[in-house]
Amino acid sequence: MADPRNDEDLAGEPAARAGAGLPQCDRALGLRDGTRVRMRPIVPEDAPKLVALYDRLSRDTRYHRFFSAMRRLPIDWARFLANVDYRTRLALVVESPDDPGALIAVARYEPAGAPDTAEVAFVVQDDWQNRGLGTLLFRELLRAAAGNGIVRFRAWVLADNRRMLDLIARLARVERRTLEQGVVELTFTSPSSPTASHRGVFLPQRGPDTPDSPALDRRPTPPTAPP
Repeated sequence: MADPRNDEDLAGEPAARAGAGLPQCDRALGLRDGTRVRMRPIVPEDAPKLVALYDRLSRDTRYHRFFSAMRRLPIDWARFLANVDYRTRLALVVESPDDPGALIAVARYEPAGAPDTAEVAFVVQDDWQNRGLGTLLFRELLRAAAGNGIVRFRAWVLADNRRMLDLIARLARVERRTLEQGVVELTFTSPSSPTASHRGVFLPQRGPDTPDSPALDRRPTPPTAPP
């Protein structure tokens, strides 16, 4: 018997299932210019959308995210990135207000070897940068991680990516900072984390309107070939 629901209803089901356990992560966000966009948890069906998003990124944004400028995001990587357990691995995506089938930003955390620690990364499509989206996603990711018992974070940032370094300094408590071969490794906590009992080693800060950085993360996490 044919399913009486239309294609649009069925297309919305995966996101609804993912958001059922994370209602705070499936909602509208307001950008600085008044634009409203939808943030939601990632679902496996987003894999081809991640490939399409990568195709729209500039070479610099690709390099900042992956520390390499691959011509294409391999589909096996995209599948890995789109399949998360919503606890130890989580990604939040933002849909284009003009085309809900297209993604314009992704924020994620991955395990970092300790139960309460995660590596974080995010990317914002070039023409959506400098509108406050990166700042909102950074805050939302830390909030979602805290709900899953993750209170400490690690990130690798290119030393010349001052916007990202400033963003972390403004929104987090930096506990440790090292520099090696042009890459800054940061360990930090959320300001609201109970483990953040001191302000740590802060980087130079700017005002509240510091532009978003296009991307964060030292290296791609997924395997180079399907398992």
